[in-house]
Amino acid sequence: MDPAGAWDSASPWVSLWTNRFYVYVGLACGISLWICFQIVIRRRDKSSQEKSVPKASRDLGTEGSISLQRKEVSVSGVKIFYGSQTGTAKGFAASLAEAVTSLDLPVAVVDLKDYDPDDHLVEEVTSKNVCAFMVATYTDGRPTESAVWFCKWLEEAASDFRFGKTYLKGMRYAVFGLGNSAYASHFNKVGKNVDKWLWMLGAHRVVARGEGDCDVANSTHGSIEADFRAWKTKFLARLQTLEKGGKKPCDGSCKRGQCESSAEEEPFESTSEDESGAEDRPNLNPVVDVEDLGRIVSCVKREKSMLRGRGGCYKHTFYGIESHRCMETTPSLACANKCVFCWRHHTNPVGTEWRWKMDQPEMILKEAIENHQSMIKQFKGVPGVKEERFEEGMMVKHCALSLVGEPIMYPEINRFLTLLHECKISSFLVTNAQFPVEIRNLKPVTQLYVSVDASTEDRLKKIDRPLFKDFWQRFLDSLKALAAKQQRTVYRLTLVKAWNVDELQAYAELVSLGNPDFIEVKGVTYCGESSASSLTMANVPWHEEVVHFVRDLVDLIPDYEIACEHEHSNCLLIAHKRFKVGGEWWTWIDYDRFQELVREYEDSGGSATFGARDYTARTPRWAVFGARERGFDPKDTRYQRKNKSKDISGC
Repeated sequence: MDPAGAWDSASPWVSLWTNRFYVYVGLACGISLWICFQIVIRRRDKSSQEKSVPKASRDLGTEGSISLQRKEVSVSGVKIFYGSQTGTAKGFAASLAEAVTSLDLPVAVVDLKDYDPDDHLVEEVTSKNVCAFMVATYTDGRPTESAVWFCKWLEEAASDFRFGKTYLKGMRYAVFGLGNSAYASHFNKVGKNVDKWLWMLGAHRVVARGEGDCDVANSTHGSIEADFRAWKTKFLARLQTLEKGGKKPCDGSCKRGQCESSAEEEPFESTSEDESGAEDRPNLNPVVDVEDLGRIVSCVKREKSMLRGRGGCYKHTFYGIESHRCMETTPSLACANKCVFCWRHHTNPVGTEWRWKMDQPEMILKEAIENHQSMIKQFKGVPGVKEERFEEGMMVKHCALSLVGEPIMYPEINRFLTLLHECKISSFLVTNAQFPVEIRNLKPVTQLYVSVDASTEDRLKKIDRPLFKDFWQRFLDSLKALAAKQQRTVYRLTLVKAWNVDELQAYAELVSLGNPDFIEVKGVTYCGESSASSLTMANVPWHEEVVHFVRDLVDLIPDYEIACEHEHSNCLLIAHKRFKVGGEWWTWIDYDRFQELVREYEDSGGSATFGARDYTARTPRWAVFGARERGFDPKDTRYQRKNKSKDISGC
């Protein structure tokens, strides 16, 4: 075949492929030109943006991108706290301060004995400081003397529902503990606890806890000094990272955007000694009665507030109780109810009769007083504590038998009351109104309370969840037994919205049945979710709602008036008009006179009876309902917290 002919016969195909080639080339060139154009545009925009942002701000951008917004300095300074007994922790604090100063960062060294966490710790949330804690473990796993109060406060705050798990959110911290592994059961216990409690309050750990070991044989780095140097190196490196933007550098082993090493907070290190889990910051407790917070909050907050001149609880306003001299205890953990607002989550024993081992009343009283004094001693040297009130606090003057359970179930309750009065300690006893016979047989009490949690049988069953089948009759009989008492008597009404705030006429009928001297009306306090209760924040009444309820109730009981108010505790006091003399209220108690009367009663074998009005005292004007102080003692100073949480001084 002619080569030329062959070429000619193939020419249509050649032409087709030639045309396609030029089309592809043209498309490729067009795409390339478009890409180049976009690159030029983006570079021009990027350049103009960078010119509008100071270089210092551009350098603070995260890896792989340049920040186009001004970033604030991530660390404004370092606060180093120490609790030292022999001086080692103090020396480490000084060494760390010197190293931080070399980074051109402001640094402050604080002895924990001079630091009041109640006033200042929350300030670290917004200060942009990094807080480092050098804390030693002393004898038997306890803090050093200088750190006792700080650790006590931190422990209680971590378990106090009113602080919550976000109280210190935003605060950044690191802990180095000093200990001796020869004492394995409590090695570095204080450091572990401080780390845990800060974490439970929402603070962010910037570097893993360090553990110094005085036992050279077991020390990780050969000595406690070497342990500290190793931890200090990590802390300083982390500090420099935070100063440059707040994240640790990526190690290159992760997928983009999923780098675990870039997380701001170090993971919580759980140990077998930790009392709370590391999986989540805890939800604490359900709705509870303000008075029966018991061991959750204990009376430490109230006593510390009174010791520092920051006000007492509502019982100070209503009855003149000195909170710092009042111990709260119980001779019986058992109860015959399973109330929906029980703070114990129904972990305490229940029953309709006493069937447990019984401690003798002498031992209960002795240990109760010792525990109260031990608690007061922890406030010695705490900033702000008044010396005269500290000395007063060591001498118990009042006893509230209302911590938990049903105190009159205790077989030796009368003997216990006698012992209290022999020690010149006033008695405030709360019963759940299921033991009318025991109420009748009860010896004189300074003030006897009956909890009236609902006004109808159906409501009482839903709220108190009583064990007795004849609970309603027992309840009514208890109120009748209360009416026969000659000493001061009180109804306690705990208001729970949507549960027991209706049926006012029924409440009025119950008042006429028991004829109490006083009626305390309080709103419940919410403290978290719980499987033991279906109540929520929606069930907590505002103070204005409590006032409205009280006004409506008083309209139905003409022998009573509103006497006192303690706004801070969401509580009001209704008093019988017989305690209003010459236009002035006499709701306070003359405690010395009561002790004289009860001694005469005992000496006479019970024949020298006395009544409620025999030991009254005039109510100060600031405590009366309608006063501008709204129940806060003007001799004290009102303290408002600096964060979003409510002020919790007092009750």
